[in-house]
Amino acid sequence: MSKSIMIIDDSASVRRLVGLTLRRANYTVLEGCDGQDALTQLIGQKIHLIITDLNMPNLDGIGFLKAMKQLSSYRFTPVIMLTTDGTEEKKRAGQAVGVRAWVVKPFEPDLLLDAVQKLCLP
Repeated sequence: MSKSIMIIDDSASVRRLVGLTLRRANYTVLEGCDGQDALTQLIGQKIHLIITDLNMPNLDGIGFLKAMKQLSSYRFTPVIMLTTDGTEEKKRAGQAVGVRAWVVKPFEPDLLLDAVQKLCLP
């Protein structure tokens, strides 16, 4: 059974590129166009990893993670932040809400897959 990964990004092209990269590596992919959309999809299904953008309309990545961590089924789900913002201030804010890896856009697919494989353990 393949592992499920949720991609959250307001850019359809980024979701497409990340999704293609993950599907080629045999992961099942779910997509959210922003944090609010992604929250509505967290309905008890097993998600092994979340890859989220930081800056999005409606609910940004940090806000999404704060809300997600309140849901007992997803409290310990590992998260990769995939964003254009690589400042130390934002990284610290991400770590405070459970971000386990930080990947800056534009990204190398192999680098992203390495991070996914390290965090998406059995």
